[in-house]
Amino acid sequence: MTASGPAPAPGPDPAPDSEQSDSPAVDSPAGGSSAVPVPVPGAAELSVRERALLALERRSWAGPGAKERAIREELGMSPVRYFQLLNALIEDERALREDPVTVNRLRRVRDARRGRR
Repeated sequence: MTASGPAPAPGPDPAPDSEQSDSPAVDSPAGGSSAVPVPVPGAAELSVRERALLALERRSWAGPGAKERAIREELGMSPVRYFQLLNALIEDERALREDPVTVNRLRRVRDARRGRR
């Protein structure tokens, strides 16, 4: 047993399947985790603004006007513009892959309103 010098520096340790909390991960709709993708212009990823629209829509609201105030303060747009963008977004398959629960709920609400007209 001879020592030929210092041991080579180990590479990054692969995290065991049970402990992946230190790695940046995003929950996928299937319940697994995947690495955070690097946004590339024109890629099949939602923009930061589109993700913010979905995140705002996931929240519950305390009273009248709270959602509109949050739209103006957090997104810097009018509620009318927000709902225009949101209605276009719920038709986008990327949004459905990103947040199927929210998108399907919004589609059901929209379809119910259309049915009453």
